Parts: sequence; C-alpha cells; structure tokens
Amino acid sequence: MISDKAVISPKAKIATGVEIYPFVYIEDDVEIGEGCVLYPGVNVLNGTRLGKNNTVFQNTVLSAIPQDFNYTGDATELVIGDGNIIRENVVINRATYKGDKTVIGNNNFIMEGVHISHDAIIGNGCVLGYGTKIAGCVEIADAAIFSSGCIVNPGARIGTRTMIQGGCRISHDVPPYIIATDAPARFGGTNAEHLSHFHIPEKVQAHIANAYRLLFQGQNSTFDSILSIKQQVPDSPEIQEIVKFLEDTKLGIIGKEV
Repeated sequence: MISDKAVISPKAKIATGVEIYPFVYIEDDVEIGEGCVLYPGVNVLNGTRLGKNNTVFQNTVLSAIPQDFNYTGDATELVIGDGNIIRENVVINRATYKGDKTVIGNNNFIMEGVHISHDAIIGNGCVLGYGTKIAGCVEIADAAIFSSGCIVNPGARIGTRTMIQGGCRISHDVPPYIIATDAPARFGGTNAEHLSHFHIPEKVQAHIANAYRLLFQGQNSTFDSILSIKQQVPDSPEIQEIVKFLEDTKLGIIGKEV
C-alpha cells in the first residue's frame, strides 16, 4: 500500500510489500526492503539503506545530514538492518565522510525523541528509551538497554547487556554486563536480571561480579585491575569479553580516574 499523497522519487528502490502512508517523503538514493511500514510524515533521505520488516513512526527523519562541521556534502550512508521499531520524532544522521556509514543492527526498539548522530554503530536487540541522545562515533553493543533521557557523548563505547539508568550522562566507556547510574555515570552493580534472562549461569555471574569488584573497588588503575582479573578470575567467554573491552578503552572507564 503506497499512498498517492506520499512524495517518492522515481529513483528510490522500494521492495514489494512496503506500506507507505500519506505525507511520507523519500529522496533519490534510498533503498527500502520488503515488509517495511512508513507512517505519515516520515522523511527518508539520501543514503538510507533500510532492511526488511522495519516499522518507522510519524515524523521520524532517516539519514539526516550530519550535525558535524567536518561534513562537506559527501555521499554517505545510514544502514539499518531488519525488524527494527523506530518510534515518533526520531532523528538518525548519516555518516560524515565519504564511504562511511551510520549503522543500526536488527530488532532494536528506538523510542520517541531519540537522536542518533553521525557514524554511530548500534548492535542488535537494543532498547533506546525516550529522549536518549547518542552522539557521533558512539558504539553500542548488542542487548544494551537505555532508560529515558540518557546522554552518550562522542566516541564512548557501551558494552553488551548493559543497563543505562535514566538521566545518565556518559563520557567514558561502559563495560559489558553492568548497570550504569547517575550523572556523570558510575558503576551501579552487575546487570544480574539481564544476565539471568540470557541464561548466564550463576557461577559465571559470580565471576563477573568478582571481576568488577577488582576493577571498581580500591584504588587500582584500570591496567592493574586487568592484571588482577586475569590472575584471579576463572576464565570464560564473558570474562574474556570484559578484559578485551577494558584493554581496548581509549576514553577510560566510567567511575575510574585512570
């Protein structure tokens, strides 16, 4: 179903089974996969690559020009996977430099008023709560959950299966499997409920909690904490993921001075 009141470029590539409601605007360099639904007032701008079975609600803007002074008009992209729900008044920017992409994975739930800036990378199965703002070049791993009104500043990384509580302001990296709380954000414990939901054994959850005690309690540097985790915590894929995340940090870890 494609409304005759929508404005659609004849150059746009639109698959079968797409529903486009009145007053949708679609530019030339756009690809829309099977089964997508675009509600009234959605703007789909150049560079959008929309996968299958996505639902986009009223007044959302996809592939908006980056709010970045380095953008000079290059052809860049916003690539969105399959099965995402993007609610009202969301703005997602395409990338800044030629050949680069802003990337949204599969099966994410992006609530009303969220803004995702240029070159952000969001994994699969994430929830972004009302009014959350994701700055440029942020990376969010799978199954992260944000409550309302969170702010993630440029370049920060959010680990897998984290819970970001409402109103958090994040300027540093948030390691996997934890709860972030307050503004500026700090460690608020392990995300035990979420870990249990994903069937992480209780023994492994205890090891994760021990790893974070070594990181966040006491005055050890992040480097020394990594050594302690490797020496004292039994190995598992989850512990390996924590260690690699800590080793790869460039901005530092929330709640840690060094």
